[in-house]
Amino acid sequence: MTHLTEREQVQAHLARSYQPAAVSADESLQRERIKTLLKAHNATLVAHYYTEDSLQALAEETGGCVADSLEMARFGAASPSSTLVVAGVRFMGETAKMLSPDKRVLMPTLEATCSLDIGCPAPEFSAFCDAHPDRTVVVYANTSAEVKARADWVVTSAIAEDVVAHLHARGERIIWAPDKHLGRFVQSRTGADMLMWEGACIVHEEFKARGIEDMLRVYPQAAVLVHPESPQAVVDLADVAGSTSQLINAARKMTQDTLIVATDRGIFYKMQQAVPDKLLIEAPTGGNGATCRSCAHCPWMAMNSLDKLELCLEEGLGAIEVDDAIRRRALVGLERMLTFRNSL
Repeated sequence: MTHLTEREQVQAHLARSYQPAAVSADESLQRERIKTLLKAHNATLVAHYYTEDSLQALAEETGGCVADSLEMARFGAASPSSTLVVAGVRFMGETAKMLSPDKRVLMPTLEATCSLDIGCPAPEFSAFCDAHPDRTVVVYANTSAEVKARADWVVTSAIAEDVVAHLHARGERIIWAPDKHLGRFVQSRTGADMLMWEGACIVHEEFKARGIEDMLRVYPQAAVLVHPESPQAVVDLADVAGSTSQLINAARKMTQDTLIVATDRGIFYKMQQAVPDKLLIEAPTGGNGATCRSCAHCPWMAMNSLDKLELCLEEGLGAIEVDDAIRRRALVGLERMLTFRNSL
């Protein structure tokens, strides 16, 4: 049995440093067909940072956007198009529909969900909230429409700390759901009294501090960028911890030319655009205690593809619908978030 040294293990991992995918002739033709379909259906494509490069590139080329879940929904609501196509996971499509109820909202697949959403079922969460009626309910965007309908506030990772700090300053005690790691990160930064739902993201929970420490021993000059859905031991190693958009902005400002990035590797498409001369390296999900259920890429985000996008436009598949009563209740927390964001 071959045993690799610690340095050899890290160097082998570096083969996973980001390289933009080459575009084949067939893919170029398919993109052109999809562009024609988008125009024919008066449709705008919005894609999340974690989708594959080809979808992000197509969104940019057609006047859509590549962003986090909040900006995707805001962009879609402001778009004059009658149809929005959301490349991401289901809660993103639901949020877009709730903010744009008169628009047709399509997704390349309705099977793409989220471990945080799955891990926070609405009936159980509602009972949890009912057991603590004195607390303000703050839920992360990575939740179903039904869970959002039970919340007082909805937040994304980009705004969570600011909202919780605002509520804490008003003396409010908080129920937080569903991501326990992000919740504890926000609690550590604000000092707020937060009762946590015990959910986690299968991508970010796979990052291991030991693997990043091993990598830093080989590349001590590298900076570490971490999404706060990661475990505390990983966040503790970060030079910057923040949302997807915050990490991209940090990459621009940092002087280091090598960046170890602990979030879904889909972010590298936009991050490399922002810092074309820097080396971007996936934080390892291997090492002691790692199972690599995700290997730094969300399996549900990976279900989005050009083939499914083309089919959804051709046949009108993947339409998102949200019950109107649920939509009206969920809009309370969503609109509070949007109003608060605009005040910053």
